[in-house]
Amino acid sequence: MSPIKSYRRLISLAGPAYIIVAFLGRLPLAMSQLGALLLVSTETGRYSAGGLTAGAVAVANAVGAPVAGLLTDRIGQRPVVLVQSLASATGLVTLVVLVTAGAPLPAIVGVAGLAGLCMPQVGPLSRVRWTYITEPTGRGQPRLMDAAFSYEGAADEASFVLGPALVGGIAAVIHPGGALLVAAGLLAVFGSGFAVHPTAMSARARPLQLPAARRVVTPELAVLAVAMLLIGAVFGATQTGTTVLATQQGNPGHAGLVHALLAVGSVIAGLAVAALPARFGYPRRVQVFAAGLLVLSAPLILVDSLAGLVPVVLVLGFAIAPYMISVAMLARKLVAASQAGLAMTLLAGATGIGYALGSGTAGRLADVSGHRAAFAVTLVASATAFVLASAARQRLSTAISQSPSGVRRG
Repeated sequence: MSPIKSYRRLISLAGPAYIIVAFLGRLPLAMSQLGALLLVSTETGRYSAGGLTAGAVAVANAVGAPVAGLLTDRIGQRPVVLVQSLASATGLVTLVVLVTAGAPLPAIVGVAGLAGLCMPQVGPLSRVRWTYITEPTGRGQPRLMDAAFSYEGAADEASFVLGPALVGGIAAVIHPGGALLVAAGLLAVFGSGFAVHPTAMSARARPLQLPAARRVVTPELAVLAVAMLLIGAVFGATQTGTTVLATQQGNPGHAGLVHALLAVGSVIAGLAVAALPARFGYPRRVQVFAAGLLVLSAPLILVDSLAGLVPVVLVLGFAIAPYMISVAMLARKLVAASQAGLAMTLLAGATGIGYALGSGTAGRLADVSGHRAAFAVTLVASATAFVLASAARQRLSTAISQSPSGVRRG
């Protein structure tokens, strides 16, 4: 089945409304950090306060993601995502009220953390649903799952282009607080819509014994979580390096536009992953795309202008989504259906933590040595990802061959 036919089949199985709801429902996650940063920085005049607030959103979300994932495995997605969507929407509205009212910073940071903690992981949970949505297809399911995960990877990347763009546009035309209010509205409407969509019943709760729950985070899944942490570090360090270079050249507003090119290439490559042959096994894919990250990130060290950075960032994006999609598919192959929610959200949380680590480390180094030091963090993270993928390839291949849903290709 060709990728185009696979995508059409997915739409016919889930319905066009699901595609729309699942995409718009994930935008608030892409909007909240930048929205919090802009709002607090603008209202207080302190970038440190804005950074602290945005960091609270990111860290709390990374911590809460696997907890929510475990709950969806135990009691189902519908109640968990519905409560999360409404609670996080309320938190974002409260955050805007507190900031504009001049509330103390600890209160602002605390509410921001609660909003991040409750933010639903629509993308990872949508990946879980596709397993059940495609079940009636029988023998064709593996290829459809490849297409589903390819689409989800591309959708995630697209959301992280559109989300910050919405924040910037609303902040410029109306007010930074307006961006967070829009995010809250999207959560209330489309986050809740994702929760109550009929597909939520397909991803039904499965009985999960406690001993089995303790075995979810296997050494293999831990490796994949580290792999996602490293790609998060690539995101954070690259964005920081881009921002530093743009600021040095007197065009700080161009940083977001240039960094968005990373996602553009990633979206295109992500959609193309569905065309990869089945014999190209997932452990080998992770290794190959990690090598791509390493090779394509190396030119960052040589860049000294925004014009020179544009093609490098655009091309680097072509390795990102295939790498992330392959890691996610590996995780899905290694865990039972009753544990998929925890596994997918664990990977999402690891990516968020990696972003914070990469951005923070790159920022400190850039203060001393400029943008090249920040981009060096991208290169180190990519190199580490390749070493990890190479070292773990055989173990992952063996684990897949021994799992109920696994294949013997590596």
